[in-house]
Amino acid sequence: MSRRPNADHDDWVRGAVARFEGPLTLYASRLLRDPEGARDVVQETFLKLCASDRTAIESHLAEWLFTVCRNRALDVLRKEQRMTQLHEEQVHRCLSTDPAPLDAVERQELGRRVLELLETLPVNQREVLRLKFQNGFSYQEISRISGHSISNVGYLIHAGIKTLRGYLFEGQAAKARV
Repeated sequence: MSRRPNADHDDWVRGAVARFEGPLTLYASRLLRDPEGARDVVQETFLKLCASDRTAIESHLAEWLFTVCRNRALDVLRKEQRMTQLHEEQVHRCLSTDPAPLDAVERQELGRRVLELLETLPVNQREVLRLKFQNGFSYQEISRISGHSISNVGYLIHAGIKTLRGYLFEGQAAKARV
């Protein structure tokens, strides 16, 4: 019975697998810190051996196998690192900037409370605060609209905010005491 032309090559590959599979798997496992991934890398190493020219690598087979195994393991690590970075970037990109439902409810309540308290301020403070925060005007624009000087607009906004803050913190302090 005659052997196929590749039978010698097949025997050579089987011998290499028998001799080096364990040491290569241990080596790849230490590089990857993943036994399953290490087995995949070693399998790919032997597949590459199957497709290689025996005469070109037979004299330095162990070195060739460990080099191929190492390079493949490093490729896997680089890919995982890119995937991890991409995953983290996607998480940050996908994180909603919308407040959580409870935060949204608290913010709505606070907004309602501020609007109620705004009505207790003197008319000129109320006017400049609304022009600033509800309409987004600059101090200069508020000055032209209201007829107050720019410095007076600044003072009225500051005084109004300080008063509102005092009312809000008093309310929070009263809630905390209850």
